[in-house]
Amino acid sequence: MLERVGETAETISDIVFRQVKQDIIAGVLPPGAKIKLEQAKEHYSISVSSLREILSRLTTENLVIAEGQRGFEVSPASRRELMELADLRIVLETHAMGLAFASGDLEWEGRIVAAHHKLAAAERRLLAGDASRTVDWVRCDWEFHHSIVSACNSTTLMSNLSSVFDRFLRYHMLAESFRGKAVVDDHKVLFELALARDVEGARNIIRRHVESGVEHVLKSNRIF
Repeated sequence: MLERVGETAETISDIVFRQVKQDIIAGVLPPGAKIKLEQAKEHYSISVSSLREILSRLTTENLVIAEGQRGFEVSPASRRELMELADLRIVLETHAMGLAFASGDLEWEGRIVAAHHKLAAAERRLLAGDASRTVDWVRCDWEFHHSIVSACNSTTLMSNLSSVFDRFLRYHMLAESFRGKAVVDDHKVLFELALARDVEGARNIIRRHVESGVEHVLKSNRIF
């Protein structure tokens, strides 16, 4: 019985961790927002002590800042961090591509095909004006990029890339607009290059893809 209770508590903590993280990335908890523990405890239906542990975990991903006795606040957003995250994402993702393209097998190709199919479907809905599908697109976008580098055989590299991707994505959510056909075209070309195992071509697309994303965010005038 005690083991079952422990397992349940751990599962709840993991679920709430993902919820808080998603709320930060999606801008529900905006940059600089104070996280009031008593209110957050009620909102996420979890104890204050567990919430403190969750927020402490998020400080290691630079999504939350601990303020000593004053509690926690959502990390601010800045042009400088956006640029740094873009550079780091390019370095990590292009390196992971080289490793994945060299070792990927038929199952890896299948993951890419499936992920792109779902992403393309979400993008068609967005291009048709269905803004309610943005959350679907965010998930499918990561799954697609993740599938391409999933054969890199480095847990540490994937973990770091995932963290950087999430923080970079937060800026796109703050911009509050979909990049449109240009990003769809990038994904289609990247899909084709990945299956062809064209490392340099794919790396060039990622650099352009990320850099154009930075331009899009900055043009939104929501980052200072």
